[in-house]
Amino acid sequence: MKKRIILALIILLFGTGVAFFVYKTEPKLNKNFENQHAFFKKHPFRLGLDLSGGTHLIYSADVSAVPKGEVGSSMDALRDVIERRINTFGVSEPTVQVEHGGFISGGGGERLIVDLPGVTDIKEAVKLIKETPILEFKVEAPKGATQNAVVDENGQVTLDVNSMFVATELTGRYLKKATLERDPNTLEFKVSLQFDEEGTKLFAKITKENIGKMVAIFLDGIPVSTPVVREEISGGQASISGNFTPNEAKLLMGRLNSGALPVPITLASTQTIGATLGESAVKAGVKAAVIGFILVALFLILWYRLPGLIAVVALTFYTAILLAIFKLLPVTLTAAGIGGFIISLGMAVDANVLIFERMKEEIKKGANIHDGIHNGFKRAWSSVRDSNTSSIITSIILFWLGTPLIKGFALTFGLGVLVSMFSAITVSRIFLFALGIKKSNKFTKFLFSSGFSK
Repeated sequence: MKKRIILALIILLFGTGVAFFVYKTEPKLNKNFENQHAFFKKHPFRLGLDLSGGTHLIYSADVSAVPKGEVGSSMDALRDVIERRINTFGVSEPTVQVEHGGFISGGGGERLIVDLPGVTDIKEAVKLIKETPILEFKVEAPKGATQNAVVDENGQVTLDVNSMFVATELTGRYLKKATLERDPNTLEFKVSLQFDEEGTKLFAKITKENIGKMVAIFLDGIPVSTPVVREEISGGQASISGNFTPNEAKLLMGRLNSGALPVPITLASTQTIGATLGESAVKAGVKAAVIGFILVALFLILWYRLPGLIAVVALTFYTAILLAIFKLLPVTLTAAGIGGFIISLGMAVDANVLIFERMKEEIKKGANIHDGIHNGFKRAWSSVRDSNTSSIITSIILFWLGTPLIKGFALTFGLGVLVSMFSAITVSRIFLFALGIKKSNKFTKFLFSSGFSK
């Protein structure tokens, strides 16, 4: 008996600690959020685009030239490139997801879904994801080669720079990484390039064959650097200089590091969600959850009396645990995700209803309170297990095959069902047995009856 009471107290303390963690880590609830420990600052709720506001972009990917067996890996590579490209610009918690063609997504082919929280300017958002600059290394054209002339707006005739150089095999494809540096002598910012193994060999070959000549570095067809080779460079390193400002050099570095897109993409649709609309959605979701919880709690207490009160305590524990899981994973909460959370709350109540009805039947048959509780949980377990298992399987299928919107619902719903099984079967059971009620009398029968029965 004492062990059960101690275990119940430990669970109560643990649940209180979890609820405190949820409160301390949420800036909208905690007024002193900015002045507390860094651990708490790292775990606010991660809100989806429909709740926080921002830009939603959908890109269609052209995978016609990709072998069928490599479509999945190509789309994953595309997602990684876009993520690196966006992260370079410091967008807070962007979400980039692949949506494969199929019957659930409408058979629209391979698509890339990009959510940029806090970015409400569509032009700016599209600019972040534009193509990586074309990086080329060219050598001087051989003597006697045809060179083209260009006439500018003022009528001046100059040689076309592109015709002065010949392309080589070395391009941005062989770039391993780009880093930002500052020349210690001139204090100019430059971008240093490090090639991969194959690129290093190509660069060494190019420099060896062109000692005393220019090797030009072209970005988007424009020469940005035309150094003269003094000796063979075997380390696989080069640099781009051009009187860059710090921001220009950083931007160039980021664009080069983002890599080339593995498949062509086309902007299919855009949507901007204002911060005000997102805040309204959050308030509406929280309001619905609170009202739903209060109504469910009143029903449980009024209809099932003492077991109902225990169920409300277990539901409070369940809510705190689930919200903490959302913060720690972290789960990106959307309006659909909040809907999944509320439905899982209903599943938790459903489990308690099954258990309490079984308990009532056992007590009516003449069992004492202790045996009635034991047999009620035992006989209701198979029904609770089967109903929750089917819900978990459904959530897995939705998460596996669904669109990003459906996945948000499936994830919160599936996690909610798992936690609700624990709270309904384990927590409620521990609390009921910790009460130590064994004998049946008029008062205890009233506490464990339901509805209008006495």
